[in-house]
Amino acid sequence: MSSPLVLLFYEKIMPGSQIVHRLQDMGYRVSNINKCEELVGAVRKHLPMVLIADLETKSGDVSGVIRILKEDLVTQHIPVLTYVSLEDKDLHEKARLAGANLIAGRDGVLEQLPHLMEHVLEID
Repeated sequence: MSSPLVLLFYEKIMPGSQIVHRLQDMGYRVSNINKCEELVGAVRKHLPMVLIADLETKSGDVSGVIRILKEDLVTQHIPVLTYVSLEDKDLHEKARLAGANLIAGRDGVLEQLPHLMEHVLEID
């Protein structure tokens, strides 16, 4: 039996690559995407247990992707955990309005990852 899949979107190496290793240590398979425009297709293809996404990107609008996924009957059930600098209230609000299930601070996401995963998987 294979481990549950987490799809991870990030462009910045830190903390992105650290999150990959932490998730693997927690027993998850991780597939990472580095281009925002590939996210919707990847989620539809792989149907991961969770999508984790860095909101700060140069390649697209992650909140727009979340909105598309939450409006799609095939993907709307997939929990979305995002992370962003606590100072960026605008991105935080856009992700919340788009339907992100949980929004974490960039600085604490790595240390809090086990708790965040547990929490996002509990959300209906």
